[in-house]
Amino acid sequence: MEFRIFVPQKQFIMTLKAALRSMRLRTLPLSCGGVLLGILLAVADWKVDPWVAVLIVLTTVCLQILSNLSNELGDVLRGTDTEERQGPRYGLNGGEMTQVDMKRLIGLFAGLCIIFGVLMTWKAFGTLFDLTPLLVLMLGAAAIAGAMKYTLGPNPYGYRAKGDIYVFLFFGLVAVLGAFFVCTRGLGLHWKLLLPACGVGFFSVGVLNVNNIRDMKTDAANRVTVAIKLGARRARIYQTVLLGLGWACMAAYCLLCWPSWWHWLWVVTLPLYMKHLHMVWTREDRALDPALPLLVLSTFALCLLMGLGFCAYLI
Repeated sequence: MEFRIFVPQKQFIMTLKAALRSMRLRTLPLSCGGVLLGILLAVADWKVDPWVAVLIVLTTVCLQILSNLSNELGDVLRGTDTEERQGPRYGLNGGEMTQVDMKRLIGLFAGLCIIFGVLMTWKAFGTLFDLTPLLVLMLGAAAIAGAMKYTLGPNPYGYRAKGDIYVFLFFGLVAVLGAFFVCTRGLGLHWKLLLPACGVGFFSVGVLNVNNIRDMKTDAANRVTVAIKLGARRARIYQTVLLGLGWACMAAYCLLCWPSWWHWLWVVTLPLYMKHLHMVWTREDRALDPALPLLVLSTFALCLLMGLGFCAYLI
């Protein structure tokens, strides 16, 4: 009997690599940072089911990838991504994927968001047919719609300078408060948690803003962003204010929950934020691109260290 080993065609491998680029995996730490902070703050006060925490992270990762894929498709359909684009080239705008490929990939991750979101809700609350889990599912549906309509659809809000609001709400408030809420099964949520949630929201808006500063020249033709409305100098001032507000929120929360110096572990990330701001003020166009992953990783590190600092107080 003859055995044959199936070897994937070269085109399939190229498409797979292009799809991975379009997923923009370098952005995942940003969305994961907020939910990890919410999870760890819940762990500091409550007994958290580890499977619930895992499903929260999986749902978040799929939502972020869905947003990235939808963003690329929307920009290509509207002619925003051209050869003059200052940021990285991805699968679709680089010509290695077709629009059909991208739409299938978007459908796949929309489906994964639904599956993981439903499993997360059921595992956390034990049912899907009660008021609290139904509200969680409705919020999840809103998150999916928001991720896809950033640049897709007849009237995408990302083209009307409203992306900052979406990012602040979903990457900040929903990420931190939502993760804490689900981990504690709707209990233990208090007003002070608004501070770290807003802090992560400001940092997340900063990531979007530095992306928009980089792309101002190519976006100006058919897209309106806050950076374009403000102009280059004021957009950089806006970036500085966003990061300052983020740090102020985190510091205020630690002051209100003072019992341990471990709560201030996150302060060691300050040099990374200073380096980021130096890059924002001294670079432009394509040279500004490294400032984006630096802020993403800095925010992830801050969230992780802050969460671990609150958990360390229990040891």
